This record gives sequence, C-alpha cells and structure tokens, in this order.
Amino acid sequence: MKATLLLIGKTKEKHFIAAINDYISRIEHYLPFSLVTIPELKNSKNLSEDLQKEREGALILREVQPSDTLILLDEHGKELRSVEFANWLQKKENVAKRVVFAIGGAYGFSPDVYKRANEQLSLSKMTFSHQMVRLIFTEQLYRACTIIKGEPYHHE
Repeated sequence: MKATLLLIGKTKEKHFIAAINDYISRIEHYLPFSLVTIPELKNSKNLSEDLQKEREGALILREVQPSDTLILLDEHGKELRSVEFANWLQKKENVAKRVVFAIGGAYGFSPDVYKRANEQLSLSKMTFSHQMVRLIFTEQLYRACTIIKGEPYHHE
C-alpha cells in the first residue's frame, strides 16, 4: 500500500518543515509515502468561504484517483488512539492500493470532497494550526508504522 498526504499550501515554518521531513524519511522505511502540496489559491481574500472550499475541493479531487481510498483529516471525523490508528492502518494495507490523507484549507472541505471521501479521521477535539496538523499527522503515521512492526517507539 502507498500513502499520500495531500494538503493545501506550503508548510512555512522552518522547524515544522525539518520535523515533517524527518518523519517522512522514517515513514518511507515502512511504506511508500508522498506529500503532495496544492498551491494556495490566488486572491483567496476576495473569495467567499464557500467559493474557496469549492475551488480547493476541485484541486483536491484532481489529485485523487478513482481507486484511491480518500481519508479526510477533519475535526468531525472519528478519533482513534494511536494503537487503534495502527490497527486501522494495518487493515487498510490489506485492501487499499493507495490511501490519500487530505488536510483541507482554512475553511475545510467542499461538499464534493466530503461526498468522495471514504472516511474522516480527527486528530483531536482541539484545534491546531494547519502547519501543526501536518507535523502531528506525520508523527502519528510513523508511530503507527512502528506499532505495526512491534518496535519500541510507542509505549502503552
């Protein structure tokens, strides 16, 4: 199984970039992983929230293949403990060719993206910046990989 993290806009903070890249290099020891960045919309301040979500949604859907399993990282999604996420991921490895995890723009996802999505996961009930979510998710994906392999990174 391949995994992709799809996001809107570049990661701007240098310390987040360094940490995310570190986790990506670790993840790649366990499974093929890619990060796909969709450029931020130009003149987004002149767009309504709905129009911005619609345009970003069209760009997200262009990156998703019909055979992909699309997972939205969304505040309304299901929350899983790290071990539960590892079990969830292991089950996906048996049935999915490519799992695409998507982080939406500032206003979330369009109705079309929600309609296409296979599932929604939430990283927390708390709100994090989009920059932080990227780091938190890559760390959790790495953690899940180590749990699946029985390695000592995660402690219960």
